[in-house]
Amino acid sequence: MTTVSQDEAIRTGGDTPGAATPPPSGAAEVDVTAAVRDVARRAKVASRTLATANRMTKDAALGAIAGALVGAADRIVAANAEDLERGRANGMSDGLLDRLALTPERIAQIADALRDVSGLPDPVGEVVRGQTLPNGLRLRQIRVPMGVVGMIYEARPNVTVDAAGLALKSGNAVILRGGSAAAASNDVIVTVMRDALVAQGLPADLVQTIDAYGRAGGVALMRARGLVDVLIPRGGADLIQTVVRESLVPVIETGVGNVHVYVDATADVAMAVAIVMNAKTQRVGVCNAAETLLVHEDAAAGFLPAALTALSDAGVVLHGDPAAMAFAPAGADMVPATDEDWATEYLALELGVRVVPSLDEAIEHIRTWSSGHSEAIVTRDIAAADRFVAEVDSAAVMVNASTRFTDGGELGLGAEIGISTQKLHARGPMGLTELTTTKWVVTGDGHVKP
Repeated sequence: MTTVSQDEAIRTGGDTPGAATPPPSGAAEVDVTAAVRDVARRAKVASRTLATANRMTKDAALGAIAGALVGAADRIVAANAEDLERGRANGMSDGLLDRLALTPERIAQIADALRDVSGLPDPVGEVVRGQTLPNGLRLRQIRVPMGVVGMIYEARPNVTVDAAGLALKSGNAVILRGGSAAAASNDVIVTVMRDALVAQGLPADLVQTIDAYGRAGGVALMRARGLVDVLIPRGGADLIQTVVRESLVPVIETGVGNVHVYVDATADVAMAVAIVMNAKTQRVGVCNAAETLLVHEDAAAGFLPAALTALSDAGVVLHGDPAAMAFAPAGADMVPATDEDWATEYLALELGVRVVPSLDEAIEHIRTWSSGHSEAIVTRDIAAADRFVAEVDSAAVMVNASTRFTDGGELGLGAEIGISTQKLHARGPMGLTELTTTKWVVTGDGHVKP
């Protein structure tokens, strides 16, 4: 049986009603598997409260959490400063530090995202389809909550709130494993959310964290089949693949973002430069930021000098093939690209650049190296755009728009719980609907099968 000493546990909240779940006191060691399964059982019980809750109740809870987070901004920022200091000391990259960082402004934005979710239609109870059979049986397929949703993620305290908010609105309890990098931030955030739920007359156990049990807690969560209904990993490729390989709980796989922008032969140069700059530099440490720029050889001479200059001026390190390097501006930080570059999600101010002879070659490059997240084409050729959309097999495909729009909020879904790159159940940004399943309701009048 896996155990972890209390001294090794990540710090938890206090003993207030809404505090984060602490390990048992007075014991030299904690039985992690038993403790996590107990958390899951309590989440299962708490989830029944939301199964019958109306939209007004759920929306009031989201509003209360949003207000409580803003009210606790100073506490959250102070805890986040501890995480950032530890991250810098451990050599965390600038992109990951940006993901980890919280400010009063970001906390306000996170709270606004919760309020946006409260304004969305409640998917629970929606009739997906229905009919009356010739024998008089009345059928309805309706949306219902998953039950208990587990989240395993890294260095992203905003996900703590997004996951809880979306889970609550869709009628689910949530168990969070946010990782050591954001431990202090998540501790305060979870405590604030649990207190807000209690104040609204709802069980605190609708939102729980198992960070106190470290990596062993994550393993126990993966093994809690029958108590946890679905597990969603969100983070780097290693974390995601570990969960996919090791979990006994059904997994919705979110993917890394090896994202491409292709500038076609007919692209408007000014538009293309603006899209590439936004896709690469607007925020680098996110999964929908561009990592590779593909340029049709007929557009290279007119586009690359302006694009590479703008990227270089923004501090982007360029990894180019020989054709692209021929257009490098004086003083640009440009190095020869390798296959490793085409496979890399940089999450930093770095970009692979390749000149391709045709749309076919651009599509083939994407098929070879893409993670299936998001791709964009910039073109004035409708036929080229249609081919790109039809033949590129990614969760989101943009035409004359930045890849930064692959986002639940930007696409009108509210805050997202992740971006799925798999094809079963959910694909692309996962909002409220993707956190529900369905059940069949069959109504008869004494019907028996002949």
